[in-house]
Amino acid sequence: MQTMTVGEVKAHFSEVLDMVQSGEDVVISFGKKKEKIAVLVPFSHYQGKPERKLGLLAGKATFSLREDFALSDEELLKS
Repeated sequence: MQTMTVGEVKAHFSEVLDMVQSGEDVVISFGKKKEKIAVLVPFSHYQGKPERKLGLLAGKATFSLREDFALSDEELLKS
């Protein structure tokens, strides 16, 4: 994993993309304190949120949500 500032990423964007494409993660830092703000990862490593385990019910129960499930923050707070 390599850490680069925003300026370095801007100046060497093509090389950064080559590194990411070859499987390396690149951390982007910003500001005087060089605070880490983002990570560029190969798309093959990004598959969305991992499946959650059900803890005590693992292997005994399942849980799934429909694709059309929608609950706003307000509805959640009211319930």
